[in-house]
Amino acid sequence: MTTKQIAIRTIEQLPENASWEDIQERINFIAGVRKGLKELDEGRGIPHDRVQEEFAEWLTD
Repeated sequence: MTTKQIAIRTIEQLPENASWEDIQERINFIAGVRKGLKELDEGRGIPHDRVQEEFAEWLTD
């Protein structure tokens, strides 16, 4: 599916009374998720153990 097709499908799934802001927010969300998935596919993710360690540090500060 092309980026344009995904955008069209995403907009079509919104309610009829969706605002421009709603559309922009949904498109930005989908773009962010797709970017994150691409990074994971390329091996650029953060290991789960490291995330747990960082959260533990944040919660104790």
